[in-house]
Amino acid sequence: MIETYAKQLKLPYLKRNYSALIQQAIDLDQSYEEFITQVLTVELEQRQNNRIQTLIRQSKLPSKVTFDDYMDSHLETKLKKQIKELKTLRFIEQKENLILMGNPGVGKTHLATVLGMEACLSGKSVLFTNIPNLVIELKESMSANQLNFYKRRFGKYDLVILDELGYVSFDQVGSEILFNLLSNRTTAGSMIITTNLSFDRWEETFKDPMLTAAMVDRLAHRAHVLDLSGPSFRVEDTKNWLK
Repeated sequence: MIETYAKQLKLPYLKRNYSALIQQAIDLDQSYEEFITQVLTVELEQRQNNRIQTLIRQSKLPSKVTFDDYMDSHLETKLKKQIKELKTLRFIEQKENLILMGNPGVGKTHLATVLGMEACLSGKSVLFTNIPNLVIELKESMSANQLNFYKRRFGKYDLVILDELGYVSFDQVGSEILFNLLSNRTTAGSMIITTNLSFDRWEETFKDPMLTAAMVDRLAHRAHVLDLSGPSFRVEDTKNWLK
């Protein structure tokens, strides 16, 4: 009977473990209140853990790295302080953007991923995508008359991570629909953008000077901008390997 009720009430942990929990309560001479509190506490913890695992899976983060895996010994003191503040995720609560600049291999994507994982672990919804693929998806959605649906879905996340701005240039259509999407996003929630280009070179990607200026203005407004420029981790790793 307990198993049936637990199933109907969607209490999977109780359904699987009620016999052991009852025996434990007898062995520890728990009161009814202590027993019920324990059952509900464990059930709640299970649900929270399941939700976090779902958020991580749906985020499409490229790896499950956390701040425990993040090495900042190579960074200047100012950058370390900025990253420590970003770890609090207050920028997400305040719907602020983060723009990570620097040469290829300096750790932009790694830091963005770590922050995305931290957000998931805090119960926030995250989406990771690279910008070239995003533009392709936008064009496909437009061709299928699904662009508005895509925009609504894009706007529901607490944090969107857009990787690799500047590696591929876009035609006029691609630039315009990307600008429109990101403009709508600026009032909906936070974005992290990684780019190998400084703001004055974004025109190389979008080709249109006026659109580029508008894009920079929208994204940089109330944004944290971190320049991670320095020796490439990939180059340094190769040098160390060759020693």
